[in-house]
Amino acid sequence: MTVVEPADQRRIVAPPSMAALAVDALRGMIFSGELALGERLVEARLTERLGVSRPPLREALQTLVHEGLVVTHPRRGATVRTLTRHDVFEIVTLREELESFAVGLALPVRSAARLERCREALREFETAGRAGDETRFMRCKFDFHLAIVALAGHSRITETYRSLSFQMLLCFALNRAARRDVETLLENVERHRELLDVIEAGDPEDARRALAEHGHGSFLLDVVDQLDGGTPESEEWLAARRRLR
Repeated sequence: MTVVEPADQRRIVAPPSMAALAVDALRGMIFSGELALGERLVEARLTERLGVSRPPLREALQTLVHEGLVVTHPRRGATVRTLTRHDVFEIVTLREELESFAVGLALPVRSAARLERCREALREFETAGRAGDETRFMRCKFDFHLAIVALAGHSRITETYRSLSFQMLLCFALNRAARRDVETLLENVERHRELLDVIEAGDPEDARRALAEHGHGSFLLDVVDQLDGGTPESEEWLAARRRLR
């Protein structure tokens, strides 16, 4: 008997291009901190490091420019994007408001499937931590927080949160740099496990409090002070965070 496979199972899927592979590699180097914010991206060094020629590397850099992760400068070439104090103010306050709003709508959890996605995201997060894979770790960390936001079953909140992914990952990279000497990857995972325990308990106010105290205070107050580009709004916000420390 001859078994005929469905057409969609016989379709040949093209492998990713060298440019696409270079984009993934460069994103990972940025999010893991291997390429520092503001670092100049020298084509000759990157082609040797990644094992690609200049045309796909330039295509990859252009993609990262469109994503907002790389900035080009006249006569200076490309650099990894930097964050200002005001950038951090905007990213963190929007993130916190979206997470707080989402858990307020979500709790107590009404969907076992959504809650299981949070647990699955935490398992993937832990696997990356045990492997010591900083790039995958950062992505899994974002996926875990995205799963928490998705508990609300509110697609527009979820998509708004997802649209901030690259900007949040830049903040995560700074946060990780601030905590690298005081917290292991698995200790970071444990903080997220404790957060999920509070969320599973089902009290919205407890969950909001746990999110607010979740651990990016060291990032805000130790790392942000090293950044330029403050505004009256960002400085007032940072001063208020310091008073709560």
